[in-house]
Amino acid sequence: MLASVKAFLSQKKRSAYINGHFQNEGSGKTIPVVDPAEEITLVEVDICNSEIVNEAVQVAYHALEKGQWSKLLSNQREKMLIRYADIIEDNGEELAELLVLEHGKLLGDAKKEVSAAVNCFRYYAGFATKIEGSTIDVSLSGGPHFAFTKREPIGVVGAIAPWNVPIMMYAWKIAPALACGCTIVFKPSEETPLTALRLAELSKQADIPDGVINIVTGTGHETGQAIINHPLVSKITFTGSTETGRIIGQNSAKLLKEFTLELGGKNPVLVLEDADFTKVPAGVSKGIFYNQGQVCVSGSRLYLPKKKFETTLADIAAITQKMTLGSGLDPNTKLGPVVSKTHFEKVNQYIEQGKADNIELVSGGNCPFDKGYFIEPTIFANTENKPVSISTEEIFGPVITAMPYDSLDDLLEKANNTKFGLSASIWTSDLGKAHYLIDKVKAGIIYVNSAVRSDPNLPLGGFKQSGIGKELGRSAIEGFTKLKSVCINYS
Repeated sequence: MLASVKAFLSQKKRSAYINGHFQNEGSGKTIPVVDPAEEITLVEVDICNSEIVNEAVQVAYHALEKGQWSKLLSNQREKMLIRYADIIEDNGEELAELLVLEHGKLLGDAKKEVSAAVNCFRYYAGFATKIEGSTIDVSLSGGPHFAFTKREPIGVVGAIAPWNVPIMMYAWKIAPALACGCTIVFKPSEETPLTALRLAELSKQADIPDGVINIVTGTGHETGQAIINHPLVSKITFTGSTETGRIIGQNSAKLLKEFTLELGGKNPVLVLEDADFTKVPAGVSKGIFYNQGQVCVSGSRLYLPKKKFETTLADIAAITQKMTLGSGLDPNTKLGPVVSKTHFEKVNQYIEQGKADNIELVSGGNCPFDKGYFIEPTIFANTENKPVSISTEEIFGPVITAMPYDSLDDLLEKANNTKFGLSASIWTSDLGKAHYLIDKVKAGIIYVNSAVRSDPNLPLGGFKQSGIGKELGRSAIEGFTKLKSVCINYS
């Protein structure tokens, strides 16, 4: 373990990070942060109550309206965000190791996640000086008029993040908000709060003023709800389950707050007969088993042409059987643990239900170790028309269901037969069929001949019950600003 990680973990209790420092006193209630590979408690973090959340929001509001942050020019914000990206990059080894310990992901993947966050901050740093409105031709009586629009910071942002990619979520929500001139109260998941706390601490080195980034730890029921209900929070951005997102959307709407919801998915993988089957097995495997299947856009419903069904499944199963399970810090590990005991039990419940319903188990389905939250990569086949939920509900683990199809129309009907619409992947060598399916598949993001990928310039968000609004790209800038119209009579 790196000395800097040991130093960070040596303080066995971590409180909220507000106004540029960790709080001396908390609510008196804590929650453990557990290493999912070893099942040991790393530290305890505070469960921030409404009083602590109120302090964080008040501080963020003051920084937005009256503090140094409110007086900065856009190129000064740009410079700070570039500097912050450099500092995150310089501390990448520490952040990656801390991420492995709190989350369980592979060290190599953790390093890639840090790099992705660095790229995200650099990308949005450039946007800070490029936020613009437009001039408008108006036809008003009483003389000549000049009209224009301008974008202003939406206000204090309340961000509620999931545990699956904690460092990326920190960047996805905080970088565009800061580029727009907003301030933020950020609640990381109770399972993975440590990287967010360390990242916020590092922001001081970038000279980002105190009060701009505030971290409140705790549960969604207590801490998250206090953020949503606070009258000075203008915008809620949430990534997580559809069930929780629905509640947040309803509460935000009642309070007339802006909100963005990036929610669940049961994402189809459409493999056509003309696909390159030398690449399909590896691509499908990466699309579902990366990060232990704990990715919102992972391809968890596989549709294969009947003629290729058995052979392709066998090829995918052969890949999974070579995946070594273990700690993310072990360079030989190919699949780490899922994030927590609660999630471990949830995923296993789905697997056991599939077994009980006599669904064909092609590979995996076991928990191989006595310690740690490890689940073998699991493949179920021929789940259609079975009384089970594994092919319709988001499992969010290393589990894929495979089904054959007869024709392109049959494939489309099956792929769209879901309440979700987050992502889809298409494997084909026929450009015409690819475009046909792109038009017909009901999903917010579609990958062609590619597994899960993200880029700060590529908007992410779902259709149907997979969310409202978009993250990343210019869409995020629009989501963290409010549009003001101005009309000037100069007669």
